[in-house]
Amino acid sequence: MNSAPASASRIVALAGGVGAARFLAGLVRVVDPARLSVIVNTGDDRLFYGVHVSPDVDIVTYTLAGLVDREKGYGLAGDSFQVVETLGALGHPTWFRLGDRDFAQCLHRTLRLREGVGLAAVTDEMRRAHRLALRLLPMSEDACPTYVNLRGGRRIHFEEYLARDGAPDEVESVDLGAAAAARPAPGACEAIAAADLILVCPSNPVVSIGPILAVPALRRAIEAAHAPVVAISPIVGGKPLKGPADRLLRGIGAEVSARGVAALYRDWVNGFVLDSRDTTQAADVEALGLRAHVTDTIMRDADAAARLATETLAFAATLAGVGAPAPPAR
Repeated sequence: MNSAPASASRIVALAGGVGAARFLAGLVRVVDPARLSVIVNTGDDRLFYGVHVSPDVDIVTYTLAGLVDREKGYGLAGDSFQVVETLGALGHPTWFRLGDRDFAQCLHRTLRLREGVGLAAVTDEMRRAHRLALRLLPMSEDACPTYVNLRGGRRIHFEEYLARDGAPDEVESVDLGAAAAARPAPGACEAIAAADLILVCPSNPVVSIGPILAVPALRRAIEAAHAPVVAISPIVGGKPLKGPADRLLRGIGAEVSARGVAALYRDWVNGFVLDSRDTTQAADVEALGLRAHVTDTIMRDADAAARLATETLAFAATLAGVGAPAPPAR
């Protein structure tokens, strides 16, 4: 582990969803964004209304650019919805509410992809258009749809599960098979190998971090990394702050708790940050072989997110030289 201060170190963050975006908005306030690479889940990607939507990439981009609809945590603040409303009037299903300016961003992505430009390059174009100094990488350029298997034999795309059906508590399993057959996006493995610290944002462990880890080369790169890996729990007081992580964790047979998330991560994470409401679980986390740190993880505003980022970096500094855990015996 590089002994340089965190502000001068190379950091890789694994991210997906609103919690990750809010944490990253705090992180870029306390580190040099040019030293930060963010690898973002693309398991939610899908065509809507003929355009390629990358929900997690866009949430991160819009949040860091200061353009996100903060009440919802996604989409663009003040956006209009004339396109989807017109499509609805013409009889099209419009359960995925894509705003007009958001639609234009996704149309740009779609047109560039049709020209043969890779998703990583298009993502970088859009990052630069929003004047973001960090590096933003999709986890893969291959199609990696995440599917949710529900009771009764139904198998649906994650966005159908979440946005159309309201995340029912009928999950039997989650299918990450597409990600398991995917190649990493250009530059992703290299960023991990060069990192001085790997952070796992407070994201849904099943459908945000899970797809990234399912890409075999990314998992191998993290296991081979010399940098310590520190994760922040997305579960506080036995429930997620946002989203259906509780239903998905139950669906894969995991405990809905900070301790349960730590158990999922134990083979590849060194340090685990959990909320002060879960102080009693710190000993259980350490019994899994991880170092635990307890603090207030609720990101009520930008200052709270920056404080959490600062404290996480200070905790990570105590793990200097630890490196990633050895992969479990096969």
